[in-house]
Amino acid sequence: MNQWPDTRILDLLGIELPIIQGPMAGATNSSMVIAVCNAGGLGSMPAAMLSIEKLREELKTIRQGTDKPFNVNFFCHQPPAADEQRARDWKNLLEPYYRELGADFDAPTPVSNRAPFDAAACEVLEEFRPEVVSFHFGLPEKSLLDRVKATGAKILSSATNVDEAIWLEQNGCDAIIAMGYEAGGHRGMFLNDDLSSQVGTFALVPQIVDAVKVPVIAAGAIADARGVAAAFMLGASAVQVGTAYLFTPEAKVSASHHKALRTAKDSETAITNLFTGRPARGILNRVMREVGPMSAKAPAFPLAGGALMPLRAKDEADFSNLWAGQAFTLGKELSSAELTRQLAEGALAKLAR
Repeated sequence: MNQWPDTRILDLLGIELPIIQGPMAGATNSSMVIAVCNAGGLGSMPAAMLSIEKLREELKTIRQGTDKPFNVNFFCHQPPAADEQRARDWKNLLEPYYRELGADFDAPTPVSNRAPFDAAACEVLEEFRPEVVSFHFGLPEKSLLDRVKATGAKILSSATNVDEAIWLEQNGCDAIIAMGYEAGGHRGMFLNDDLSSQVGTFALVPQIVDAVKVPVIAAGAIADARGVAAAFMLGASAVQVGTAYLFTPEAKVSASHHKALRTAKDSETAITNLFTGRPARGILNRVMREVGPMSAKAPAFPLAGGALMPLRAKDEADFSNLWAGQAFTLGKELSSAELTRQLAEGALAKLAR
């Protein structure tokens, strides 16, 4: 397939199809990454919830499973300062659920953690030298970013508005992921925290395309060939697809998440901070409806999830995050390889009309 109207991402990343599988922490492992890469797209390995040992193991498996370029994704947030009062207030808010479900309210609160990119992770990248490295919540400090660039990796990061896109270009990104408000999982916002000003994908993409010189990757509510074609019509050079890959057999989702993806209505997603402390889009469940979906009492990212862990152990469906974008009802039961090829083939057919 060499008839794409814009081949800059294909040339930049050395891939055959302009389809990037979104890095979904907890749901993506090496099997999905390998399948997408071997189908011609760019598989993305999320690292935020992996130990250094597990990250090394997964990257070794990917290198053994494909000779194609792949992406490794990291969060680059600043760990929050301890706030014991806020943690107590948050757990107290959840106390009625502990009593109802028989969870031990007086036991120490588990730690919910997502690790930011650091020197130890950078050493793993220097060892495995993935062709692409992407970041969420901005970029890491310059010394670390320079080390990543020295491996030869191309750098991607998410922007949720034009100002963030310009900042990312000025600070070394080779391409920018334009992440619309419709997207599932954590919002990539990092220059401000005003959710009311977040922009939808198909308004955001052309504005970012006009504002930067680097190629733009569209993300958010793209789940079929129509969305891929539309993104290209608006100036994108590729798309990043997340939620649609949750329907594949390679996805590692809980039984509750699997069921919700297949039974919830199109209107039943919302932005919530209950599960981590940072805004993210997921399918509505009991705790989101009764406590939030947004709560000022939720501890800072990524600590909010700790107090929910004992509740999730008792009732997974109502007390765990069910990340999904607004187009989740378009998901189809396909393998990761089949989905990648169908997205590309279908979009190219539509663009050729």
